[in-house]
Amino acid sequence: MRRTLVALLASLAVLVAAPASANAELPVIYNGVLGYAHVSPTASPPGANDWSCQPNAAHPRPVVLVHGTFADMSDSWQALSPLLKNNGWCVFALNYGSYSGSGAIGVYGVGEIRNSAQELSAFVDKVLAATGASEVDMVGHSQGGMMPRYYLKFLGGAAKVHTLVGLSPSNHGTTLDGLFTLASFFPGANQFTGALCPACEEQSAGSAFLNELNAGGDTMPGVEYTVIQTRYDQVVTPYTSAFLSGANNILLQNQCVLDLGDHLSMPYDHIADADVLTALDPAQPRHPLCTPILPTSGG
Repeated sequence: MRRTLVALLASLAVLVAAPASANAELPVIYNGVLGYAHVSPTASPPGANDWSCQPNAAHPRPVVLVHGTFADMSDSWQALSPLLKNNGWCVFALNYGSYSGSGAIGVYGVGEIRNSAQELSAFVDKVLAATGASEVDMVGHSQGGMMPRYYLKFLGGAAKVHTLVGLSPSNHGTTLDGLFTLASFFPGANQFTGALCPACEEQSAGSAFLNELNAGGDTMPGVEYTVIQTRYDQVVTPYTSAFLSGANNILLQNQCVLDLGDHLSMPYDHIADADVLTALDPAQPRHPLCTPILPTSGG
């Protein structure tokens, strides 16, 4: 399905250089069609996982990128990883949540969310040890914006994370129809729904997992939260369920009425990505141009 989508939408490809990095060495691909047409799900996205990278004074915290359900680090971060690297951050990304052999065909983010949070915890410790930093920042898409909240609340992550930015995060759940819609974009994902996707059931609105996660409040003291969402999200429904009490909640269409981006295009939306940079470095706010953003492909 994804490769068919690539063929159908190839004419919509838009390559946009990072506006804040005119002399950047790494290309930033603001196009989800090209981003999801990656070669290998286990390949680090451009700019990520340089274990010799040392944070600088301007950006003292490394950034950990966390993909969503059915996705992987490569197909999710072909725009944001090089954009962050070009702007001076140390960037790291992981694959998590393989279940019942799903990782063998490049389908991640389907295992039990508590186990995925343990994987994230171990990865953060590895990043902190390599960089010498005391905290990281995190940016996650879909489940990747919600799952870290379990790490923060139950696994001691609040002491190790300064900022959590969620792109269309499934914070308060969604419908199973939304997750089946998401699966249709990823080859092989349909066979890992239902019983083979514990994370799908756990992200269903009203699940025991989400009730536990959200009991007692949405946020943890000492952590800065930003949620970036589109009103055209067809996976996290209603779209307002992504928002958190106590967070900086941003609706893209309040910034740009031309932004028609949906759930899948969020990591490839230059407006959303500019908001990520601002959330990570509020002293240097970004002011992206309001230009048309397309569903799935972004721009």
